[in-house]
Amino acid sequence: MDVRNIVSTDYVDFSPDMPVSKLAGALDDPSVPGVVVVDDGIPTGVVTRRQLAASHRHPDAKVGSLVWHVPTVEPTTDVREVARLMLASDARLLPVAEGPHLRGVVTADDLLRAVQDALTEVTVGDAASDDLLTVEPETTVGTALNTLREHRITHLPVVEGGRAVGVLSLHDLTGVTTRAVRRSRGGVPSGFDGHGGAGSGGGYRSHGGFGAREGDRDRLLDLPVRDVMVSPARTTLPDQSLADALEEMFAIGGSSLVVVDGDEHPTGIVTKSDVLRALTREVRGNRAVQVYGVDHLDDASYDDVVAMVDGFDTANGDTAVLGARIHLHEHDERHRGTPLLLARIRLETDRGLYVVSGEGYGARAALGDAGDALRRRLREDRTYARTKKHPDADFWERRWGWLLVE
Repeated sequence: MDVRNIVSTDYVDFSPDMPVSKLAGALDDPSVPGVVVVDDGIPTGVVTRRQLAASHRHPDAKVGSLVWHVPTVEPTTDVREVARLMLASDARLLPVAEGPHLRGVVTADDLLRAVQDALTEVTVGDAASDDLLTVEPETTVGTALNTLREHRITHLPVVEGGRAVGVLSLHDLTGVTTRAVRRSRGGVPSGFDGHGGAGSGGGYRSHGGFGAREGDRDRLLDLPVRDVMVSPARTTLPDQSLADALEEMFAIGGSSLVVVDGDEHPTGIVTKSDVLRALTREVRGNRAVQVYGVDHLDDASYDDVVAMVDGFDTANGDTAVLGARIHLHEHDERHRGTPLLLARIRLETDRGLYVVSGEGYGARAALGDAGDALRRRLREDRTYARTKKHPDADFWERRWGWLLVE
C-alpha cells in the first residue's frame, strides 16, 4: 500500500524568509500539523509545534532558522516506509514530490486513517508504551514543559490518587506559552509597529521587549497543570483493538489514550506515534530504529545508526535486539564550530530495556560514547525494565501480512 491516494494539498507553506512571528498564528489552528518551508518551489523542510515550543528565536528571525530538514517522499512510497521516516525524522507530516515539484503533504493522521480498518487484530497492548511518565495536577506548567522537552515526548497523563484525571499535551503548552510571549512584549498583538520594527515613534510598544520574562509568561508558567490539562482523561484497556483506539482519538480530536488496568489505574499510554511505530515492524520481525533529532546527524547517516544498533546483537550472545530509539540533543557549547551533542539510546531487547547516554562533539562522537556505554551494559547483562518477548514471524504475518499486498 502506497500513499498516492492520501496525499493532501491542504497545507500551509512559508518561504524561508518569512518572519518567525507568523508561525504562531499558523500553528494556533490545531488542524494544521505543521508548516512546509518551500524555497523556489522546492520543499526544504518543515516547522512544527515542537520546534516552536523549544525555540527562543526573535520574532524578526527568519523561518529558515527553524526549518527541520525532513525526507521528501514520492506518491508511490510504501506506507511502512513513510511511517518509518516520520518516526526517524520526528515529524508528523512529510512533503510529497515528484521530481522537483511539490505535490502536497502526507500527514500521520491521513496515513493512520488509511490503515485503520486493518488494525482490528492488533491490540492496544501490542503498541502501547509502558514506561509511563506522569505529573500531578499541582505540577507547574513550567515543570511539565521541561519534562516534555527532556524526555522528547508529547503527552503526559495527569494522575491524582492513583487515577488519571487529565492529559497534558505539547500542543496545550505551545498554545499557552506562545500566546503569553506575544502578550508580554506589550503594544499591539504582534508586538511591533506596522513596519515590523520596534515601535519607534508609533506608540505601539508600551513595555517589555523580546525575551522579556515578566508578566503573563511568568504567571502562566507558574500555573498548575490542572488549569491547562484536557480533562477528563480518555482511557483504554490493553485488549482493545488499535482500530477502536484510533477511532476514539479521531472522535475526540486527540492523539493519545491512557492505558488503564481493570481498577482504572494508569499503566501506560498509547499515542498515534506508537501506532506508527507498530507499522514499521516487518513481517519477519525486523527491528525498528528511530532517530529523534535527525537533523543533528551532520557527520553520520541513518544507515550508520542502524549499523551501530545491529552491532549490539553481538555484545551479549544471549540478548536479541528488538528495536532502538536514539535521541540527539544539541548543547550551546562548540569546538571549532562542531556542537556538543547529547546522545540518548533506548535499546529494547528480549531481556528488557537498556537506557544510556553519551556526549561528544558531533553525532559520530556522541553516538560512539553512548554506544560504548551500552555495550558495557549489555556485557554486564543489566536490565532496566521488565522483559518484552519478541513476537515470532507468525504473529507479524497475522498482524501485518495485509501490508504486503499491492
